[in-house]
Amino acid sequence: MKKKETDMCQFKILDCTLRDGGYYTNWDFPSNVVDSYIEAMNRLPIDYLEIGYRNNPSEEYLGEFGYTPVSTLRNLRKKCVKKIVVMLNEKNARIGDLEALLEPIQGLADMIRIAIDPANFDRALILAKGVKKMGFEVGFNTMYMSKWNEYPGFLEKLSQLNGVVDLFCMVDSFGGVTPDDVKNMLRIVKEKTTVPVGFHGHNNLQLGLINTLTAIENGADFVDATVLGMGRGAGNLNMELLLTYLNKNGMYVDFNVLGDVISAFHPLFEKYNWGTNLPYMLSGANSLPQKEVMEWVSNRAYSFNSIVRALDNKKNNIKDNARYPLFKSQQTAKVLILGGGNSCIEHLHAIKQYALLNPSMPIIFVTARHAALYNSLPNPKYYCLVGNEAKRLSLNISESDFSGICLLPPYPRMMGTEVPAYAERLTFELDKITFTQSYCDSCTTLALQAALAMEVEEINVVGYDGYKGEVLSEKEMELSNENKVIFENINKIQGVRLRSLTPSLYKSLKVESIYQFL
Repeated sequence: MKKKETDMCQFKILDCTLRDGGYYTNWDFPSNVVDSYIEAMNRLPIDYLEIGYRNNPSEEYLGEFGYTPVSTLRNLRKKCVKKIVVMLNEKNARIGDLEALLEPIQGLADMIRIAIDPANFDRALILAKGVKKMGFEVGFNTMYMSKWNEYPGFLEKLSQLNGVVDLFCMVDSFGGVTPDDVKNMLRIVKEKTTVPVGFHGHNNLQLGLINTLTAIENGADFVDATVLGMGRGAGNLNMELLLTYLNKNGMYVDFNVLGDVISAFHPLFEKYNWGTNLPYMLSGANSLPQKEVMEWVSNRAYSFNSIVRALDNKKNNIKDNARYPLFKSQQTAKVLILGGGNSCIEHLHAIKQYALLNPSMPIIFVTARHAALYNSLPNPKYYCLVGNEAKRLSLNISESDFSGICLLPPYPRMMGTEVPAYAERLTFELDKITFTQSYCDSCTTLALQAALAMEVEEINVVGYDGYKGEVLSEKEMELSNENKVIFENINKIQGVRLRSLTPSLYKSLKVESIYQFL
C-alpha cells in the first residue's frame, strides 16, 4: 500500500457487523454481544456503525436489527459516540414509506444507506432525495459492482447524485472483483460524480483485504468491514485484519479492545461458521448470487459437488446438466423402502429374511448408507440419487457388485445431476411428483413416488426411526418435519397402505413388527 501515514485520516471506516452479520442470525444478537460491540467501537478508529435495517412489516421473521425499533436506536444512541447508520432496502421501500420508517428515528440515526440494484437507479434517486430532505446523510449502497457494465446508461447517471448523496458505495456483491477492477471502477466513478466514494467487499475469493487497500490507495473515501468478517454468504473483510494492517502503517489501534470484541463474537462464529468455501469461491468467480448458495451450503442434503453443479448450470444458463430416460416399471403388489436409521442394522437379520421370503419385492434405497449390507439379496434394487447419494453409492457399492437401477427426480433437477459412471445406462428419471408439493427434492419423496409408479398396494418402510430426546439439533428438527409432511401426504393416497416394519417415532407411520411376518 502506497499511502503515507499522514494520509490515514483521509478515509473513513464503516463497520456493518450487526447489519450484514444479521443474515446469519436473522438479525438477533445477544444483548451482551451488542454491548461489547458498542463499547469496543467507541474506542476503536471506526467512524460509522451500520447497525441494521428499517423495514416495513413482513410475514417472514426478522429479528431486532432487521427492524431496528426506535427503542433499540434510542438505547444505542445513549451508549454510542460514533455515527449510526441504518439501511433501507430499496426493493422494499418507497417514498411513501419514509414517514413511518424514518421520521421516528430522526435525531437517532446519522446516515441512511440505501441498498440499490443498479437497474432501479431512477427509483432509488427519488427515495434518496426524500431521505435527504429529512435531514439524514444519505448513502447509495450500489450492488453488483462486477456487472455494472451490463446496465446500459447506469454509470452515466452518477452525476445526478451530486448534491443529494453523501456516499456512493461500490458493493462487490458476488465477492469476485480484483484489485484492477477496483482501481478501474473507482477511477470511472470519480470521473462521473463528485460524491464521496466507498467500497464494500465480500470475501468469496479472499480478496477483501487487497481490494479494500487498493480502494484506499486510489482515493476511496469510505471502506467497510465487519468483526471476524461476519456477513452474508462468504462474509466480508475482517475488521481486525484491516485495523492490524492500518496500525502497521501508522493508525493507532488498542488491541486489547479489538481482542475483546473478537472474543464477544466468537461464539456466534462457532455456531454459524461463516466464511468462504468452494461453492462461495465459484459464485464469486462467476458473479453468481450468494443468497441461494448460502441456503444450499446450510442444507444437510447438498454436497459441494451438487452445489458446484447447480452453479455451473446457472453460469451456462441451462436447466440441468443431464437428462435420462423416463422410469417405467412393472406393476408390483408391495415394496420395501430402506431409510438411513440404525434399525436397518439392528434388525438386519429380520429385514433380510423378510426380503428373502418376498424375492420379487423391489427394495428401494432412500440412501446408500446401508446398501452394502443388503447387496447379496436377490430382490430388484433401486437407488435414489439426490444430493450426495451418487457419491455415497459409489463408496458403498463397487461397479462389479452393482446390479440395480438408479432413480432421479423429475427433470430439471435444482442441483443438477450426478450419477456413478458405472450406472449411467441403468439410470432413469421420474416423470413428475404427484402426491406432494413439498420437499420434491427429498430422497424419501423420490422413493415413495417410485413406489406409486409401480402401482403398489403396500409400502413397507424400515430405517425411519425418528429422533429421541427432548432437545433436537436444527438439522434433526428439519429432517423430522420433512419426513412428517411427506408421510402425511402419502397417507392421503387412496388404495395404498403405508407401514413401518421397524420401530418409528413418526406418528404418521403405522408400525407393524417385521417379526410377525417371518
